[in-house]
Amino acid sequence: MIAALAGRRIDAPNAPEPHFPPANIAAVERAIRARLERDGVRVLVCAAACGADLLALAAAEELRIARHIVLPYAIERFRAGSVTDRRGAYPWGERYDRFIAQAQSQHALTLLGLDPNDPSVYEKTNFGILDTAAAIAAGMHEAAEAIVVWDEELRTGHDLTEHFANAAHARNMPVVSISILRP
Repeated sequence: MIAALAGRRIDAPNAPEPHFPPANIAAVERAIRARLERDGVRVLVCAAACGADLLALAAAEELRIARHIVLPYAIERFRAGSVTDRRGAYPWGERYDRFIAQAQSQHALTLLGLDPNDPSVYEKTNFGILDTAAAIAAGMHEAAEAIVVWDEELRTGHDLTEHFANAAHARNMPVVSISILRP
C-alpha cells in the first residue's frame, strides 16, 4: 500500500479553538503509526509541515517505511512558514531538517516550484502529493490510499484537509481518517 497523507498543523499558542492541541501529539503519532502498520504501508507521501505531516514521517521512520516528501516551494521558505512558525516543546524544526536531508539523499523530495503567493498553492500541493503517491503506486504495482489526520470539522472558509480528502475521492482513492481530538 502507498499512502498519501495530509492533515492539520499543530495549533498556534493563541488558537481560539482547538483543532490540533499540542497535548495530543504523542497519541496522534501512535494512531498514525498504528494505521500505517495496519494498512501495510510501504511508502508514505506527504509534505513536512509541523503537525500531522512530521508526526507521520516520524512514525514511518520508526516502522522503516520509505518516505517521499512533496513541498510546494523552496525548502527554507516552507520551513519558515509551515514548520518553525509554531513554537512548543516538540522539535519541529529539527525533525524537518533531518527528514528533508534524508529525502534529498534518497532522491525522495519533490519541490513543485509553485508561487508562494498563489492563493491556491496548497490545493496544488495536495494534487502534487496525490499525483506522486499514484505514480509510485503504479510503478510498484501497489494500491494507494489517502489518510487525513484532522479534527473532522470543517474550518471557516476553505478547508485544505477536506480539499485533500475530496481530491482523493475524485480519483477513486480510498480515504481513511485519523482524529486528532480523539486519537
